[in-house]
Amino acid sequence: MPNILLIGSSIFRKDYEDALSQEGFEVSRFRAIDNALPRLNEKVNIIIVEKEQSKNSSFKDFIKTSVNIPKLVVSPDYSFTGLTVWLKNPLTYPVYNPSQKELLYFINRILKEKSMRIENKILQQELDIAKKEIEFFEEVAKILTSSMELNQILVAIMKKTKEMTNAEAWSVLLVDEETGELVFEKTDGKKKPRIEKYRLKLGEGIAGWVAQEGVPVIVPDVSRDERFSSKVDRQTHFRTKSLMCVPIKSKGRVIGVLEVVNKVTGGQFTNEDLTLLMRLIDQAALAIERTSLYQKMAELAVTDDLTKLFNTRYLNRTIEMEIQRSNRYRTSISLIFIDIDHFKNINDHHGHLVGSKTLVEMGQLIIKSLRTIDIVARYGGDEFVVVLPQTTPKAAALIAERIRAAVEQNVFLKKEGYGLKVTASFGVACYPENAKTKEELLRLADEAMYRVKNTTRNGVYVIA
Repeated sequence: MPNILLIGSSIFRKDYEDALSQEGFEVSRFRAIDNALPRLNEKVNIIIVEKEQSKNSSFKDFIKTSVNIPKLVVSPDYSFTGLTVWLKNPLTYPVYNPSQKELLYFINRILKEKSMRIENKILQQELDIAKKEIEFFEEVAKILTSSMELNQILVAIMKKTKEMTNAEAWSVLLVDEETGELVFEKTDGKKKPRIEKYRLKLGEGIAGWVAQEGVPVIVPDVSRDERFSSKVDRQTHFRTKSLMCVPIKSKGRVIGVLEVVNKVTGGQFTNEDLTLLMRLIDQAALAIERTSLYQKMAELAVTDDLTKLFNTRYLNRTIEMEIQRSNRYRTSISLIFIDIDHFKNINDHHGHLVGSKTLVEMGQLIIKSLRTIDIVARYGGDEFVVVLPQTTPKAAALIAERIRAAVEQNVFLKKEGYGLKVTASFGVACYPENAKTKEELLRLADEAMYRVKNTTRNGVYVIA
């Protein structure tokens, strides 16, 4: 219920109070502004005050205290005399001896304008946050496409997170798959030298509790939380006062924990901070997923011995990961199947060594036509597959045509003295526009390629 103060003897009218009360307003009446001063600390929506109250000795205190409260200044005549001191405040609305109907009109108008100002302020704050988030995501995207070093990626993500949450320090703890314990993978702040690789059991401390339960928490005062373990602080001589801690999940499973510690302002973390952190956590999860996959693949034979392109094992894992990412961010992933036309003739006429060198040059030619985030794999024999993350069928068709033209215009093994002219057939399919699974995506792209190979060759066919 809006609260209205009526101040002044000339507007100390019962008909005003009755009209306002009938409209659902809570009305308080005061003879002068010095009488109303104690009430200005309460929730007041509008002040209706007579113009002559500017002569009151408490006027300056009144204006200072009520600076953010809209005021309807009632004048007994049309004279502007005495209004100047009121109009210095932009939330002041002068009116001449209003009737009940006029009074209600002005009050509703003021309340509407006040609501719009509050809404605009909120929208501006949200816009500022959105701009910061966009900058954050752009920076992370660049790092994700240029680096596969987990530490480098985590530091970049968390530096920005620290800045946006005004935190004093941060830590990322990952679950050791063998022991199930939490390991401080990367940290920042005064405790950095001694805490990295420190281990916590599931359920131990607030980070261990979050990893075990899979839910985020804000702890305003760790000294009052029984879950808090002080042994890390004792070992590092760091004092944790407050913290936010959120689980990092992949495929519904907790793979780590991210925590930010102590507001640099001395205040407490808010629900808005937690909401922001939860939106950023996907980037950390994506970084861990990609780098973990890279590290696992590095332990295996992930490249083709001949062309040094990725092999089918890596291709399948990449498609699976990009499909998950596509589902999460509602983007598309496109696949291009490439088959060299009449490759058997090259082997028959020039020998398998020349054929092998042609495959190597073909692989390098494809790579030069792509972005850094795209993946090229040798699928077997003279077939290649290109994975295009965040790419629509239309864009994929353009990329395929660009590669086709480059192949057609290239002179293969020119330095070796052969000067071979080669063409290729291209098939394009997209997830989720055409396919619903990894297997279907591969099959449709392969079928599209064979549609070209069995007809015109040297062309591009896109699954509609």
